[in-house]
Amino acid sequence: MVIPAHDEEVLIERCLSAVVRAVAHARERDPDLVATVVVVLDACTDGTAARVRRWPVEAVEISVRRVGAARRVGVAHALSALVTSSHDTWIAMTDADTVVPLEWITHQLDLAEAGADLVLGTVRPDFADLSARHADYWRATHHRGRPPGNVHGANLGVRASTYTEAGGIPDIPEHEDVALVRAVRAIGARERVSDEHEVETSGRLVGRTPAGYAGFLARVHAWIDAPPLAAPGA
Repeated sequence: MVIPAHDEEVLIERCLSAVVRAVAHARERDPDLVATVVVVLDACTDGTAARVRRWPVEAVEISVRRVGAARRVGVAHALSALVTSSHDTWIAMTDADTVVPLEWITHQLDLAEAGADLVLGTVRPDFADLSARHADYWRATHHRGRPPGNVHGANLGVRASTYTEAGGIPDIPEHEDVALVRAVRAIGARERVSDEHEVETSGRLVGRTPAGYAGFLARVHAWIDAPPLAAPGA
């Protein structure tokens, strides 16, 4: 599991609590499961690092301020920690402002066992962070059982051999998750889309990357809460 983090002292422990719980749940089902959680501390200037070190995870520090680099470094570190790597090695990714469900890992592993090389999971914002109109709009336009197949680095899984063959995550400022998925599709990998392990992410409107999920929420929020146009002649 790979989690990039930049100045997330407020939300990181909520994230790690959920991830650690999901790992424990997966190990209950398979006691032989080898799972490594890597948090990449990217140019953190707050108390994120101190909070991360309270948890049974591995922390890697970089200072490039780029989420693509953070994910790439995290995956490389996680794979290097394995004594042996195999076709069944699985990489799960999320973000530091998320809460993953209990079945986050087990569901991805089930899909991998069924033949998936790439799993695209859904995300939803924390409704407590949204305006009432925005939350109502979200509920009305997102229906369980009909995942749209959007790419979210906050809920993404990929087979390690597929990841390597596709060239891994590119070191780019943003949309590194989309670029990875594009490369994975180009090599003909088997893809599954699911909302059964939906991840909750913060509903903040100012994020760590300008074109990230927070930017998308901000645009939707502005559109929903904008005053209606005046009628002609009014």
